[in-house]
Formats: sequence, structure tokens, C-alpha cells
Amino acid sequence: MSVKNFYITTTLPYVNSDPHIGFAMEIIRADAIARFHKLQGDNVFFNTGTDEHGLKIYQKAFNLGQNTQDFVDGYAEAFKNLKGILNLSEDLHFVRTTDSRHVEAAQEFWKRCNDNGYIYKKLYQAKYCSGCELEKTDVEIENGHCFIHPNIDLILIDEENYFFKFSEFQKPLLEFYAKHPDFVVPDFRFNEIKAFVERGLQDFSISRLKSKMPWGVPVPGDDGHVMYVWFDALVSYISTLGWPKDTASFEQWWVSTGGVVQYCGKDNLRQQSAMWQAMLMAAGLPNSKQIVINGFITSGGQKMSKSLGNVVSPIDIVNEFGTDALRYYVLREFSPFEDSDFTLEKFKESYNAGLANGLGNLVSRVMKMATTYDVRLPDVALVVDEEKYTKAFESFEINKACQYIWSLIQDADRLIQETEPFKLIKTDPEKAKKIVGDLLSRINFIAVVLRPILPETSKIVEECVTSHTMPEKPLFLRK
Repeated sequence: MSVKNFYITTTLPYVNSDPHIGFAMEIIRADAIARFHKLQGDNVFFNTGTDEHGLKIYQKAFNLGQNTQDFVDGYAEAFKNLKGILNLSEDLHFVRTTDSRHVEAAQEFWKRCNDNGYIYKKLYQAKYCSGCELEKTDVEIENGHCFIHPNIDLILIDEENYFFKFSEFQKPLLEFYAKHPDFVVPDFRFNEIKAFVERGLQDFSISRLKSKMPWGVPVPGDDGHVMYVWFDALVSYISTLGWPKDTASFEQWWVSTGGVVQYCGKDNLRQQSAMWQAMLMAAGLPNSKQIVINGFITSGGQKMSKSLGNVVSPIDIVNEFGTDALRYYVLREFSPFEDSDFTLEKFKESYNAGLANGLGNLVSRVMKMATTYDVRLPDVALVVDEEKYTKAFESFEINKACQYIWSLIQDADRLIQETEPFKLIKTDPEKAKKIVGDLLSRINFIAVVLRPILPETSKIVEECVTSHTMPEKPLFLRK
């Protein structure tokens, strides 16, 4: 079987505050998908980074009296630190939109779109939400504010800007969608974007006057303008590959793979699955492979967001419960596509049931019997049905992969309860040891399929099985 190349990326979060659990959810999911593909033997390019231009970043730095570059440098480090905090893949790539290589790529992308006739200049009047970094139509406004950012005042823009001819891509986009029926996951989000495109497309602004918003990538050939944040940031998905100079890398990870798999929130649906795809077409480049849309994390029914001030810090959760506890909850308990509500009470309940009393207790019991009765991992391979597990990852329903794994944990617990090898060892030691050997095979297999989900824990369990030792301490202490 030939080795496949696979490229997955998160969106690039704004660096105007510390990482919150919403982005932690997105990057943990992407990391699990990346690790799954490595488990399948694929070559993987896993990407994240930081979006460092735009009005709200400039305003935040200005209000704090800080140099804007110094401001974004500090927050970029906070996002880079997630690699260790969330135990993300060692080979994770990190792109910053202030990197010189990215700036050059964004300018080259602009030039290609312009040379192909898809950029023009005109007077621009709009109601603009700095939270979304998008202009808003009247149907997207309630009580004078954007639906998504009700506490941020809209900005009235009246200036001459460059525009992208989005209106010319209705037919090409609809044809592309028809040829790629799984382009947006889940289906109901795909239906949303198809309906949006079918209603007709409006050209959108892709620049800002430098005199009003100096923090951005300069527009090629016009120093009076900087690029609109979305036009700049979206190019990061190819600039991180070394485009346009590193043609070999671009061919390997973008062309040969059929494009990138992009994780994003539902508020990014339009930008990722329509605007960005039209931009790629305009530049003469292949489209993305797939867009996977997350729901929001809510708190008491409200979206959890930095602008609303109701965020939960993933770092606080990790400090108290451990990295794998957070990964477990995000991957098993959150809906893959719908909104999910988070409370500390729900988290503790799931932690105790699934980890402390579930996986941790099972491993402790089995290894205790294995070391006491001197039972080693059998040479005979365990016969299991991995189809549910594989299909769950391929459909980005990682929670179903978790359900499959925890059904194996429950099956192993049931086997112990029904056969009681700790009692059987006195009357029929051979049979008891055979059962313990079967249990060893089961937890060893569970450890393997847990690698994408709980990488640290799975490694400990595998080491216990192969080295014939008990865990040095309980895998998960009850809270």
C-alpha cells in the first residue's frame, strides 16, 4: 500500500487575548485527526499559527500603549505554548501572518488575482464589525449590533478601497460544490453555504486605507492601502508550505493531496468555504480539499468568546486535571458539529466516570493481576472490528471513535466481573491466566487506538504492558 500525503490546518486565531477553550477544542480535534492519519501510515503536514493583522489588534495595542509588533509577539508566544500544554504533535507547523515569508506570499497572491482581472478599486460604504472583521448587511444586524458580537459597536466605513470580484464566482463555486459532495462537513453547513452562493454574490472589500489602519500587509503597487485581514490571513494556508517559491512542498502537500483539510468555527463558514475558494480560483490555484465546521462552545447557553468575557482557560483545566483529561472531554463529550455547553461540573462528572473509574481503574486492575500472576502479553493477536473507529475519524466524528474505545473498556470490565479471574486463580490457575492474558491484549489494543486521543496515557499503558509493570501512579486520580 502506497503512503499518502495528508495536510490539515486549523484556522489562525487572532492574537488579541490569551487562548481559550474554543480554540483548544479546534486544535485538539485537528491534532487527533493528524495523529490518526499517522497511525494509518500517512505522511502528515499539520499546521496552525496566528493571525496578527487587522483593526481590532491594532486598536487593542494602541489602547494599551504598546508597539503593535511587540503586542502580537507576546500573544503569538502564548499560542505557540499550546503545543506543550495540549501535547500537540511534535512536528506541528506554526505560521505567523507577520512572518516576512507570509507577507511576500500574500503580496504575490494579490498580484496574481489582480493580473487575472479580479481586483478593482471603488468607493466603499459599509457597516463593519471589527469582531468578525466583516462588513454586515442589515439582515445581519440587530439593535445596531452584529449578532455574533452584540457588545461591539459597528464601524461606518466610507472610503475608496480595493475590491475582489466575488460576484463572478457564483457559477464556478456551485459547479465545484456539485463535483465535491463532501466538500463541507457536516452536510447541513454545506447546504447553508450552497444556499448563500445561490442567492448571488457581492464583491467584497480587500483593503483599508493605511492612514486609518496602518497595521497590515502593504498592497502591491499602492502604499496608501493595506490588505484587508481576511485576504491576508487566508493565504497562510499556502504560505506555510513555502508557496510560491517552494514548488516541491506545494506540490506534495497541496496538489498531490487534493488540497488541505481546514478546521474552522461555524462563524467562518462563508470565509473558508466560499470566499477563500473563489480567491484560489482567481489566483489560478487548486481549491481546498475539505472544510470541517465546528459548533461553538457555550456557557449557560451563550457563545463562549473573548468579546463576551465568558471564556474558560484550557491552561487552568490542564493544570488541575492534566492534558489528557482536557483532550478526553473535548473529543468525547463535545458534539463534533453542533454547539456544546461546558461547565466544570459536567467536566468533573465525565472525568471521574470515563477516566478515573473507567480507563484508569481498568488498567490498574489488569496490570495488578498480570504482574501478580506473572502473565505476559500473548503472541496471538486480538481479533477486533476497527471499522467503527476508522469510519468515525474519516467522518470527523471523533466522539464516535471515543464511544467505540470506551465500549471496549466496558467490555473488559464486564469480562472481569463475569469471570472473576482474581478468584478463579485459586481453583483453575491456567484458565485464570488465560483470561488475564486476554485482558492484557485488550488494554494493549485500547492503548493503540487511544494514541490520537490520549497520547500521553496511551504511551504509559503500552509501556506497562510491554515492560510488565504497574503504572507508577494512578493514571487519573478521582476528583
